[in-house]
Amino acid sequence: MTERIVIVGYGMAGARLAAELHARGGDRKVTVLGAEPHRAYNRILLSTLLAGKIGEPDVELVEVAGQGADVRTGTAVTAIDRAAREVRTADGDRHGYDHLVLATGSRALVPPLPGLEPLPDRVVPFRTLDDCRRILAAARGARRALVLGGGLLGLEAARGLAARGLDVTVVHPVGHLMERQLDEPAGAVLAGTLGGLGVRTRLGVTATGVAADADGIRLDLGDGDSLTADLLVLSCGVRPDTALAAAAGLAVDRGVVVDDRMRTSDRRISAIGDCAQHNGTLTGLVAPAWAQARVVAEVLTGADPLVRYRPRPVVTRLKAAGIDLAAMGDAAGAPDGGGPVEELTFADPARGTYARLRIRDERLTGAILLGDNPAVGTVVQLFDRGAPVPSDRRSLLLGRAFGAAPAAPAASPALMPDAATVCQCNDVSKGALVACWRAGARSAAELSAATRAATGCGGCRDAVAGIAGWLAEVDPAAGHQEPSTDRVEVAG
Repeated sequence: MTERIVIVGYGMAGARLAAELHARGGDRKVTVLGAEPHRAYNRILLSTLLAGKIGEPDVELVEVAGQGADVRTGTAVTAIDRAAREVRTADGDRHGYDHLVLATGSRALVPPLPGLEPLPDRVVPFRTLDDCRRILAAARGARRALVLGGGLLGLEAARGLAARGLDVTVVHPVGHLMERQLDEPAGAVLAGTLGGLGVRTRLGVTATGVAADADGIRLDLGDGDSLTADLLVLSCGVRPDTALAAAAGLAVDRGVVVDDRMRTSDRRISAIGDCAQHNGTLTGLVAPAWAQARVVAEVLTGADPLVRYRPRPVVTRLKAAGIDLAAMGDAAGAPDGGGPVEELTFADPARGTYARLRIRDERLTGAILLGDNPAVGTVVQLFDRGAPVPSDRRSLLLGRAFGAAPAAPAASPALMPDAATVCQCNDVSKGALVACWRAGARSAAELSAATRAATGCGGCRDAVAGIAGWLAEVDPAAGHQEPSTDRVEVAG
């Protein structure tokens, strides 16, 4: 009997699960129901689209949902009937399932400020492709923009609008930017870097109200001041979309509660991506969502019934032109008291450079690297793999010129270990790329198509291209040859 699998949500998590199921074959019918009217797209690239660096076709996911999958866009699911094992949609249809997967994602938070209910025309949250379109439409002919929220997404939006020539100010209620990832000194350096790129910041001040009329937008602040602009972008965080799960009686905390196999309190229902809460933790990032999709595909197809989801260390990258930032682990917060901690810092605010490392038992437990840090690739690899740090710590802060050579990025892909992770989003190693080259892939694009490297945040695109260029110069199957001297930074 054909197994019926229904996936609610056609975002990055739902689309990946459909593709993973298709790749494993078997007798099953997969139905994907997406509320948005578009094909699945790469949400991570919306800030690049906002900056005008790419067009809409470039954000569409190149990976199809899988032949035979019934993909329905613009189809919102309104209810789950667990007893009948079916879901109901806004157009009145019913879809039966043997297994249901919730990939409903999260929604942008709109702060409860006077003047935001209903949202004025030129006040737009930044979360979806339609949001991006509205922001771009409002930006045409605009001179000034405000961004409420100085987290990762808010800063990417601000930089994108500044790149289009707008005068941009970021308003953030905390005393420094990206407080979840950065400490105060790093936040100050980042604010200085943004200032040099045309983005002003107002920190440690709350918004108290919004007024909109034909002349523009006014944002009132808690210190009695007010700012005016032609456009206000809201980037005040997100909340997991758990309404369907809660209405169906599933266990819900901040997100839909799942176990190590991504199963909810109903074993016929799984949840993945932004809406899922595993071991008390929400993800909100693409790499964990895609790893969860793999786990569910392995479980549902029986390919690996014993598979378990195990979160990997997360590296946060700020994707904005003129800013190079990587943050990972516990560097921004206070030590947890688990043992002696070694702290190393280096700051050069005039050059927009800051580095902070936290080391325990000769392993990196956290790092912040902002600006021109030659050792960023090595630091990411050491953190990701849990490898011992060099005895000369300066090499991690300052790079090859000031410390031990092993801490600098590999001068050539030939010097990178095969186990080195090139693509964090898809967990693709250098060895996997070499193997695909030997199997017939002959360009960076073909390596990406075969391994999915560089299809997530895009931070490893240059590294994949560098490896492809090196492989084009040598014949890996013929043994080790003199490599190219092209420098490759692996920090995807």
